[in-house]
Amino acid sequence: MQDVCDASSCAERLRQHLLAHLVCPGRHTITGLISVFGRQFEDWTADYALYAKDRVDADVIFKEVRRQVDSLKAPARPLCVALDDTILRKVGKCIPGTAYRKDPLSPPFNLNLVWAQRRLQISAAVADESGEVRMIPICFEDASTPRKPRKGSSDEVVETYKEKMKQRNLNTLATKAITDLQEQRTKDNDGQTPPLHVVVDGSYTNRKMLRNLPGKTVLIGRIRKDAKLSEKPEEQKPKGRKKFYGKDLPTPEQIRQDDSIAWVKVFAQVGGKIREFEIKTIGPVRWRVAGEMDLRMVVIRPVGYRLRKGSRKLYTQPAYLICTDPDLPIDELLQEYIWRWDIEVNHRDEKTILGVGQAQVRNEKSVESIPATAVAAFAMLHLAAIKTYGQGGQPTVIPPAKWRKVFKKKRPSTQDLINELRRELWANAIRPEHLTNFMKKTEGDTNSDKCHPDLCSTLFTATA
Repeated sequence: MQDVCDASSCAERLRQHLLAHLVCPGRHTITGLISVFGRQFEDWTADYALYAKDRVDADVIFKEVRRQVDSLKAPARPLCVALDDTILRKVGKCIPGTAYRKDPLSPPFNLNLVWAQRRLQISAAVADESGEVRMIPICFEDASTPRKPRKGSSDEVVETYKEKMKQRNLNTLATKAITDLQEQRTKDNDGQTPPLHVVVDGSYTNRKMLRNLPGKTVLIGRIRKDAKLSEKPEEQKPKGRKKFYGKDLPTPEQIRQDDSIAWVKVFAQVGGKIREFEIKTIGPVRWRVAGEMDLRMVVIRPVGYRLRKGSRKLYTQPAYLICTDPDLPIDELLQEYIWRWDIEVNHRDEKTILGVGQAQVRNEKSVESIPATAVAAFAMLHLAAIKTYGQGGQPTVIPPAKWRKVFKKKRPSTQDLINELRRELWANAIRPEHLTNFMKKTEGDTNSDKCHPDLCSTLFTATA
């Protein structure tokens, strides 16, 4: 009976923390989450032990989120996911999993290093009938590396460190995450492996990823402009070694500059509008990095844009893509690649709005689980919004600011959804009739409205 009570109390405490992650206006530390529910004057040991003693399994939450995402897509359509890593900046040198990482915000001419944790995220695309998409996180794993042993350490310690570094390699973790995702979906579909499309950037388009993809998985990723591609061999000699590669092809950059190859117009949705792109494509081709796998290479022509009306016209950088399914329609390939950008929006919102990585903890289990639960709360918020307002719908109770009326928003932002959640929780508590101490004399039988989470504690303690 005690275990049941402990499990129920942990579940209720976790539910409070998940909700507090969304409505907390201050720093998203554990003390900040406690203050949201007005428990800053109570014993806080259980709140820290919830994570330190490994009583939270964020993977269970993400599995349910993934099942809900699978149920929202059309049955015949494959699940499209984007995979990328991000860093959570830290200060303490004794925090587990921290190390010097490349700063993605550093200028291209000067690489900077920051002390941070590394995380691997997978977000699934939920698209509406018009093609507008929302990427919902379904995985947020720790991708930290072990600490390097001190100089003069024994050979056994050094070998153990090297073996752990191989296991914690970013591409190894990414391959395992994709394989685990497909295995879970296979179990949910009674042993039938559903199709999966994975969209990545250039850092994951490599030998380890391409040669270890699970069944019915298509990878779309960027490649270098000087990648060495080959034709697929048409004929095989009756004797001797089997040929895997044919005649060498021009590099993607040379194909882009070749005027003899015509540009093809393809349409895709970007920012709520149908836009025109020009591409060149060759397939099937072979790439020695991918082995004997048939690929399709796509070159996207730079797109012109203006920062403001009447300004000088600028151009984006050309993109060079490969796809492990040569028969995938070009418009679908291009659209899924454009969807990948939304995972970058997820990273920004998670760190700036939900404060992922702000928790000041040093326990190894806490360091791993607290950011994951915050991202799980972020995923459930957007999933609940889709179920409530429909795909592409948004709350309309709170009117937009005057400067936003010029632009018709195609989807609600994370801040819009959080504001609506706060309104639903606290609207009754801030109405004039409840502010009796300020508006008029309090009647003898008048009680102030009790809201949960605690509004006063949230505003005056969590922001302190």
